[in-house]
Amino acid sequence: MSTNSSITREAALRIGLASRELNVTPRELTLALAEKIDLPLTETKLAACSVEDLREAMDGDGGICQAEKEDLKRAVHLLWGEGVSGSELPSLDAYNDGDMPGSIRLACASNTGEILDGHFGSCDRFLIYQVSATEARLIETRSTLETEHAEDKNVARAALIADCDVLYVQSIGGPAAAKVIRANVHPVKIPQTGPARTSVSRLQTSLSSPPPWLARVMGISPPSLAQFAAMIEED
Repeated sequence: MSTNSSITREAALRIGLASRELNVTPRELTLALAEKIDLPLTETKLAACSVEDLREAMDGDGGICQAEKEDLKRAVHLLWGEGVSGSELPSLDAYNDGDMPGSIRLACASNTGEILDGHFGSCDRFLIYQVSATEARLIETRSTLETEHAEDKNVARAALIADCDVLYVQSIGGPAAAKVIRANVHPVKIPQTGPARTSVSRLQTSLSSPPPWLARVMGISPPSLAQFAAMIEED
């Protein structure tokens, strides 16, 4: 059963948090709920889900596991949207591969809306931006919930953003940073919490005359070295 087109983004966040409470994967819980609740899974339908509904979905025919009553209660409250911080996910911008020639891809660690406020090993999601010198688009939000069950969470998180060129985080440990670099992503610490778009704008201003580290990311020679290259060619 495919659930990609049968669930809203808000509902996906609630299910993801509830699945963590129940120690199952978001996909497992989504499929279990789909057997109990008519598709599509919306916030309104999740808000009507009872503890009994969830129990039957979990351990009924084809269920995924049994759960303690208190765990079920906490999970149901999350499905209702209670205590779900940052549940208002930002709107995405339209994007197709090749739309922005010369752009790079940036991942920002986030827990709240479109705010850069996440630590690499504990953030709820990564905001994915396509950035050029003249334009920036938020093209995806990627939940990190699936990485919680990985044997090496840092490797799983690095793999989640392996198609990105740069990572912005509030903090990241040395071993985790090494795994991000191994995935060919350049980590940058932005300790101050703030709108992700502010940091994206700063990155944009650097693209036309990038510092050496950013030039390497972009696959070009740093401007400071260009004059020497020109001199060599003249000789």
